[in-house]
Amino acid sequence: MSNSADPRSDPGSDPETGAGSGSPRARFRPVRLLTVGVFALAGLIFFTSFNTAKGTNIRTDASLLKLSDLIQERSRKNKELGEGNSAVRDDVERLVERDDGSTAAEDRKLDALEKESGTMKVKGEAVSVTLDDAPPNATAKLPGYPEPQPNDLVIHQQDLQAVVNALWKGGAKGIKVMDQRLISTSAVRCVGNTLILQGRVYSPPYKITAVGDPEKLQQAVAASPQIQNYMLYVNAYGLGWKVEEDGTVTLPGYSGTVDLHYAQPVQ
Repeated sequence: MSNSADPRSDPGSDPETGAGSGSPRARFRPVRLLTVGVFALAGLIFFTSFNTAKGTNIRTDASLLKLSDLIQERSRKNKELGEGNSAVRDDVERLVERDDGSTAAEDRKLDALEKESGTMKVKGEAVSVTLDDAPPNATAKLPGYPEPQPNDLVIHQQDLQAVVNALWKGGAKGIKVMDQRLISTSAVRCVGNTLILQGRVYSPPYKITAVGDPEKLQQAVAASPQIQNYMLYVNAYGLGWKVEEDGTVTLPGYSGTVDLHYAQPVQ
């Protein structure tokens, strides 16, 4: 086998004559130029992405931020719409009171219905119940209890529902969760660690206020089996719990829509 160099290894050689470098027929191949351009562009993109991210996941962090901002914006917008709706309702009621042609008996009946529906303000002695998550580093405070799991340290939907149901059972004339009045169609729902109530989003601590006989309201709360179970976690892991009398309180009337929405079969 010959030990001479392969002429193809020299880009300046002639493939037929084997002439060395310096041949006038030598030229730079376009494929190599294209390859260099692709690698240069990839390097530029990588550097720009790294410099922008600063050690974070751009796609994930941005999407979570936008979702969080969207939820807060929608919650704020719903609050503004609710306040606007309440103002319009007050104007309508004042216009109706001028002269609607109804009798005194009919007016009394209408007032009673409005009170029962929760669309009118209610004033009286009140009791408030506040629930809160446990500290994130909470441990078992009582002997015989296992170390808590994440779900043991947060407020759940059933905890809020238990308090609301107990207060109704104790004869509450009206209930407010956070800053919203409850009516018969109100749904107290939790998604993750947040409360969603009538189109608005809340984070703990959660305050529930009820107007009624303070003694009966507190007795009903203490007698609830669901709340007694919740108190086990309060004592063992430090979940937040506070019951107090608020004196005379005026609860706002419900100002949202009363239309019922339900699923319908596709035609």
